[in-house]
Amino acid sequence: MGRNVRSGVVLATALVALSLADARGARAQVFQTAAPHAILIDADSGSVLFEKGADDPFSPASMAKLMTTEIVFNEIRQGRLTMDSEFQITEDAWRRGGAGGGGSSMFAQLNSRIKLSDLLRGLIVQSGNDAAIAIGEGIAGSEENFGRMMTARAKEIGLTRSTFRNATGYSAPDQKVTARDLAKLALHLIETYPDLYKIFAEREFTWNKIKQQNRNPLLTLDIGADGLKTGYLEESGYGLTGSAVQNGQRLIMVVSGLKTARDRASESRKLVEWGFRAFEPRQIFAAGETVAEASVYGGTQGSVPLVAKKPVRVLLPRGSGDRITARAVYQGPLVAPVEQGREVARLRITRGDTQALDQPLYAGDAVEAGSIPQRALDATWEVGTGLFRKAFEKAGAKS
Repeated sequence: MGRNVRSGVVLATALVALSLADARGARAQVFQTAAPHAILIDADSGSVLFEKGADDPFSPASMAKLMTTEIVFNEIRQGRLTMDSEFQITEDAWRRGGAGGGGSSMFAQLNSRIKLSDLLRGLIVQSGNDAAIAIGEGIAGSEENFGRMMTARAKEIGLTRSTFRNATGYSAPDQKVTARDLAKLALHLIETYPDLYKIFAEREFTWNKIKQQNRNPLLTLDIGADGLKTGYLEESGYGLTGSAVQNGQRLIMVVSGLKTARDRASESRKLVEWGFRAFEPRQIFAAGETVAEASVYGGTQGSVPLVAKKPVRVLLPRGSGDRITARAVYQGPLVAPVEQGREVARLRITRGDTQALDQPLYAGDAVEAGSIPQRALDATWEVGTGLFRKAFEKAGAKS
């Protein structure tokens, strides 16, 4: 596959463009779904295989419990909780989250104390609202405080468009997520907590002598599914965040806004099966290979190579003639000194109208600060180009 590299400065952002064209002229089959919000990604490469309304906000319903779960998993990882830690079922957890609340419940008894190992299964397998409220109150003192904790933690792990207000997913005006953020959250849970993640694959759980099946419909299908979580509210419809593995390849999907539980199961299955069937991997760069170069200001050299720490792979539709475009995007020029191995740019690959990949790039070499004459020369050049940019912007505004 041929590679063409061009570089240039656009306003305050230096760009390095890379264009890749697939020589085949056939068109790949286009997937369609009834879900108004959907995304499908390849876990290994991060390639986006399909998206529809993936950045539009909606109420997560019980898929908010994925964020509740992340908080618990992180507390265990940090050593602040263990699977033997006990939580009390308060009257609020029992009344609002129990069977009388009208939603899913693990049927925990009022004022009982339950080990976290069981509460997690009540939360994940049974989607128990009583379990969620008990966890929120036990960790943060109140569910309101826990909601703020969820939002802060979401921002920490890169969920830039999600806001949480409670542990259950009950309707709240400001509680919103996107399909893309839910997919990021699913991938984070899978990669960060592989041992704890296995709970999502458990088919059933019994508490208080009541056996309940896992609500994830994909687990009963022969498609390699091993998680994650369903959700339903009248305002948001039926949704599912799911994951499946076939032949060593993991796909993560999110759908939301469907009219019935049957639609949720069928649309989810179709999306996952299409993803495994319709794409083939393509390596664009090897690990450590120079992807492009970034300009450097005030250094012993005027540029630095940009490299990826792992192979850059994308999944392309079989038989597609879509044009693939990659850009190494950074705020530039970079200011010396530049440390080798520091993240300084992002590689963004688009396939048609879909952003298929967004991956960090790192400085391939170290660039020391230059001599005083070199820095003076760079400063003169920067002032000149700055004046040029202002004049260009002014002319553009007049036109």
